[in-house]
Amino acid sequence: MTFSIAARCATTGQLGIAISSSSIAVGARCPWLHPGVGAVASQNITLPALGPEILGLIAQGYSPQQALDNAMVQHAYSDYRQVTCIDHLGRTAHFSGSHTLGVSNALKGEQCVAAGNMLSDPGVIKVMVEEFETVQGHLADRLLAAMRAGQRLGGEAGPVHSAALKIVGDVAWPIVDLRVDWADTDPITALGLLWEAYHPQLQDYIDRALEPTKAPGYGVPGDDR
Repeated sequence: MTFSIAARCATTGQLGIAISSSSIAVGARCPWLHPGVGAVASQNITLPALGPEILGLIAQGYSPQQALDNAMVQHAYSDYRQVTCIDHLGRTAHFSGSHTLGVSNALKGEQCVAAGNMLSDPGVIKVMVEEFETVQGHLADRLLAAMRAGQRLGGEAGPVHSAALKIVGDVAWPIVDLRVDWADTDPITALGLLWEAYHPQLQDYIDRALEPTKAPGYGVPGDDR
């Protein structure tokens, strides 16, 4: 029901996840990130608790593989889960249980890991990794390019209805947190349009939080800077 990519930018150290699903509001359940620690995508028959749990273990010094292995043995029904993770060093791990739905695949790449279930073709994941490794630019652009590449090869076997893009950097909160919770068709394109609108303002919103006197105004009533 889902395909995703989790990745790290080697230049900035930012961590991000892009994800899409046939289910509503995939961004509310599946991507989990912590600045300076890592990123986890918990999907298939999703157990949201796995994201914070794995990130907590990585923060304690576990490698992504150790953290993933430890978490999976602690929970019943792990055979129904599909999970990927990457840490702040770019190390990756993935797990797909024996009850992962439909055609599934998971693949590590350079500073990235992608996975999916109910896929139209197992090659969807391979082209996502290859696209991420090839495209240059902001981490968000690379993640979205990977999602579009997977979509071009067929993506999920059925229609997808939600998508999300989440990125963490040097501050304590996500610097990008964009979601299309429901679209009748093509939420990945809709997500890309959201990113195009948000990208020029990304740094302004960080500046507004850290140094309000230096941030630009937005023309709203009472904001006369």
